[in-house]
Amino acid sequence: MSYAPAVSRALGHSHYLRRLFDSAPDVAQDILRHHDQPFTQEAMLARLQDIPAHDEDALKRSLRKLRQAVMARLIVRDVGGLTDTDEVLTTISLLADVAVDTAHRHIEATLLAQYGQPIGSDSNTPQSMIVVGMGKLGGYELNVSSDIDLIFLYPENGETNGSRSLSNQEFFTRLGKRLIAAIAEPTGDGFVFRVDMRLRPYGDSGPLVMNFNAFENYLLSQGREWERYAWIKGRIISGEDQGLSDIVRPFVYRKYLDYNAYGAMRDLYAQIQREVARRDMADNIKLGPGGIREVEFIAQVFQLIRGGREPRLQTRSTRTALQELANLKLLETDTVDELQQAYRFLRDLEHRLQYLDDQQTQTLPTQAEMQTRIAESMDYPGWDGFIASLNRLRNQVHRHFEQVFVLPSDDHSSHPLTSLWQDAGGEPSDEQENRLAILGYHHARETARHLTTLANSQRYRQLPDTNRKRFDSLIPSLIEVAAGFANPDETLVRILSLMETISRRGPYLALLNEYPQTLRRLATLYSASPWVSNYLNRHPILLDELLDARVLYAEPNWEQLTTELDEKLTACGKDVEAKMDTLRHFQHAQQFRLVAQDLAGMWPLEALSDQISLLADTVLAATLKHAWLDISKRHIEVPKFTIVGYGKLGGKELGYVSDLDIIFLYDDHHPDAADLYARLARKLSTWLTATTPAGVLYDIDLRLRPDGASGLLVSTVEAFRNYQQKKAWLWEHQALTRARFVAGDVHIGDQFEKIRFEVLAAPRNREVLRQEVLGMREKMRDSHPAVDHDIKHAHGGIIDLEFLVQYLVLAHSHYFPELTGNIGNIALLGLAANADLIDRELAEAGQAAYRHYRRLQHSKRLNEAPKVEVDQVLRQHYAAVQKLWAEVFAV
Repeated sequence: MSYAPAVSRALGHSHYLRRLFDSAPDVAQDILRHHDQPFTQEAMLARLQDIPAHDEDALKRSLRKLRQAVMARLIVRDVGGLTDTDEVLTTISLLADVAVDTAHRHIEATLLAQYGQPIGSDSNTPQSMIVVGMGKLGGYELNVSSDIDLIFLYPENGETNGSRSLSNQEFFTRLGKRLIAAIAEPTGDGFVFRVDMRLRPYGDSGPLVMNFNAFENYLLSQGREWERYAWIKGRIISGEDQGLSDIVRPFVYRKYLDYNAYGAMRDLYAQIQREVARRDMADNIKLGPGGIREVEFIAQVFQLIRGGREPRLQTRSTRTALQELANLKLLETDTVDELQQAYRFLRDLEHRLQYLDDQQTQTLPTQAEMQTRIAESMDYPGWDGFIASLNRLRNQVHRHFEQVFVLPSDDHSSHPLTSLWQDAGGEPSDEQENRLAILGYHHARETARHLTTLANSQRYRQLPDTNRKRFDSLIPSLIEVAAGFANPDETLVRILSLMETISRRGPYLALLNEYPQTLRRLATLYSASPWVSNYLNRHPILLDELLDARVLYAEPNWEQLTTELDEKLTACGKDVEAKMDTLRHFQHAQQFRLVAQDLAGMWPLEALSDQISLLADTVLAATLKHAWLDISKRHIEVPKFTIVGYGKLGGKELGYVSDLDIIFLYDDHHPDAADLYARLARKLSTWLTATTPAGVLYDIDLRLRPDGASGLLVSTVEAFRNYQQKKAWLWEHQALTRARFVAGDVHIGDQFEKIRFEVLAAPRNREVLRQEVLGMREKMRDSHPAVDHDIKHAHGGIIDLEFLVQYLVLAHSHYFPELTGNIGNIALLGLAANADLIDRELAEAGQAAYRHYRRLQHSKRLNEAPKVEVDQVLRQHYAAVQKLWAEVFAV
C-alpha cells in the first residue's frame, strides 16, 4: 500500500505503529483520512459517547481503542513533521483527562445505582470524588508513554443513602480501584495509561482515597518539601474543586519568600542523582545531567520560593513558568531561551524514544540501527551530528542548573574568622579585641562586647539548630565585610541588629547563605545610613531586593510597575487583607530601591523627590481602584471620584517618610453618591494607614479639606468651588499653590485645576494680602520659635521662603498667570524674576538656599541626626532668604 510521506516516515521509525497497522486496520484507515488534522478533545469525546451504561468491559475496550487512534495519529504527525512539541504534550494530556473523567463518571454511575449517593455527615450534602492529576499530567506536559500520577480525594465522611449503604470511604475506595483498573489493567487491546498512586499521602501505605480533613491535617503535620514540589502541578482532572485549592495553595505557596526551598530541592536532586549513579543512567535524558528534570527543577525552585508573592508563577506548566521567570527578570532572557530550546528538544527526543516500541523510556539506544532511527527522526543525517547537538544542549542546561543551585560560594566552616565568633560566648578578650583592631575596627573592645552580648542572648541560645547553623555561618563573613567600610563598628552593630531580627526566620537566613554576594550590598547600605538599616530591620522581606543589582539599581518604569501592581492586586480576588499587604510590599520594595539608588548617587534630590512622588501617585491610584471594588452596591464600575494632593505630595517634594496631605472630591448626581463616596473615603483611609503584618503604607492628613477636621470627608466639585471662592481662609489659598490632581477621575481633576487657577489668579488687594501673610507667619512663630538649627522654622528658613513664594503667586497671578503653575518653589522664583517681581540675584540666592535646605533635610533623615549643623554656609543662605523676604514684603 502506498502511504503519504509523513505516514511512511513514521512507519519507518516506529515498530509499535507497524504492529498497530497490522493488528488494527481501522486505525490505519483513520490515519490515511485524518493524519493532517490534530486529534482534538471533542473528537476524543465523540468516540466515547456510545459506551453502554454499567458495561465496564465496553468502557475498557473503548478507552483502549481511543488510545490506539490518538497514539497512531500523534506518531505520524510528530515524526512526519506535521506538528510541534506543544501539540504532542497537550494531546496526550487531554487523552488522559478524557479517559480518566469518562471512566470516573461511568463507574460512579454504576456504583450510585447499587449503593445510592454518598452524603456528607456534616453538611448533609451529596459528595463526589475528585481526581487530581499530578506531575506532567497536571501541567499538560505528559509524555506519550507516561504513567499518570493520580490522587483521589473527597470532601466529607458519611454514608451512601441507598438500600445497600456503604461508608463514603468505602464507596470512593471501590470507585478508585475500578477507575484504576479501567485505565491501567492490560487487556487484549493493551492499556490506556499505567497509573501511579504513590504521590498520595503516606504513599503505598496510605488509604487509596482520603477526605479533606484528613488530607489537610496530613499536609499541616507531615507534608514534606518534595510534596510541595509535587503539588505545584496538582490539577483536578475529574470532579469539582469543592474547596481543595484553598487547602493546597497555602501549603505549596508561602506568603513569604521561601529560600528554604533551595536546600530541599538540592536534597531531592541529590537522591535522584544517587539513584542515577547506582543504576548507571548517565544516558537518561530525563534524570541524567542536563536532562528534563533539571529544567523542571530550575522552574519549580523559583515557583516554591516566590510563588506566594508572584501569582504569575502559580502555573503548572514548566514552559509557562520559565517564560514568567524571564518576564519577572528572575532569569536572563537568553537563559530562558536556551532552557526552552533544550526542553523542547529533550521532550521531542523523549517521544521519539517512546514511539519506537511504546515503552516508557528516556534512555538513549546503544544499538546502531536504533541510533540511526532516532537521529533521522530528529532531522539529523547521522548519530554523531545528533549527539553533538544533544550534548551541547544538555551542557547548557546543566550549566544553568548549577548556577541556580550552586552551593554558597563561601566555605563558612573554614572561614578564618569563625573562631572569633565561636569564642564570643565568653567575656571579651584581649585576643578578640586585637583581631578586630587588626581588621580595622576603631572601637574593637566595644564591638567585641556587642558580639559577646549577642552570643550570650537568650534569643540566640534558643534558636532551632538549623537556624543557629545558618546564623553561625554568616557572622564571620559579616565581620569581615563590615571591616571594609570607613565606619566598621557602626556598620557591624547595625547588621547584628538585623541578624537578631531575622534569627528565627529561617528563609531570610537561607537567603543570605544562598547568596553571599548580597552581604556586601547589605553592608554598603547599613554603613551609609542608620535610617536605611532601621527601615530594612522593620521590613526584612526587602532583603530579596539585594539579590540582583540590575533590578535594585534600575530606573523605575512606572507604566510597567503600575501594570504589575494591578495584576498582583487583581490576583488577590476579594481578599482585602492580601490586597493591603500587596500594596505595602510594593511600596516598600520600590522605596527601598530608590533609597539604594539615592545612596549610590544616581538621583539629584529634585529628581529623587519626583520619583518618590510618582510612587505615591501609583499607590494612591491602585488603592482607589481596588478599594472601590470592595464597596458593596456600587452603582458604577469606575467611581467619579478624585484624590487631590497638597503640600509635599502636591509639590512633588516627598521624602522617604513624608505624610500625604490629600482631599477627596466627587462629581456624581446619583442619589447614593454622597454615602458611597464617604464610605470609599473611609475605606481609603483605612487601606492607607492601617498596620498590617506588612507594616504601614502611608500616614495621611485630611485636614486641608473644606472646613478642616469639622468638614465632610468628601466634597462635591461644586461645594469645593464655592468654599474656595467664598469661605476659604488665606492659608487655604496659600496651600492651594501646592496642590494637584493625583489619582481618580481625570475629568474631575480637570475641574479641580480650573478652580485652582480661578482662585489663584483672582485679583487681590496686595497690601491687605501682605499684612495677612505677615500676620500668619507671626502666628506660626508663636508656636514654633525660630532657631538656627531648625531649618524649617528658622529666620530665612524653608517656611519663610515658601511663604514669600506663595505671596508672589497670590499677589501677581492675575497679571502673570504662569505663576499659577504647580512647578515648585525653585521654578516659581525664576518666573518671578523673569517678570521683574524680584531681583534676579536675590531669586537665584533663594533658589540655592532652598536646594541646600532640602539636601540638609534629606541628609538629616538618612543619618537620623537630631538636628542640622549650623555652619557658615547655612548662615549665608539664611541671610540671603531674609534679604529676599525684606524685598518682597518691604520690611
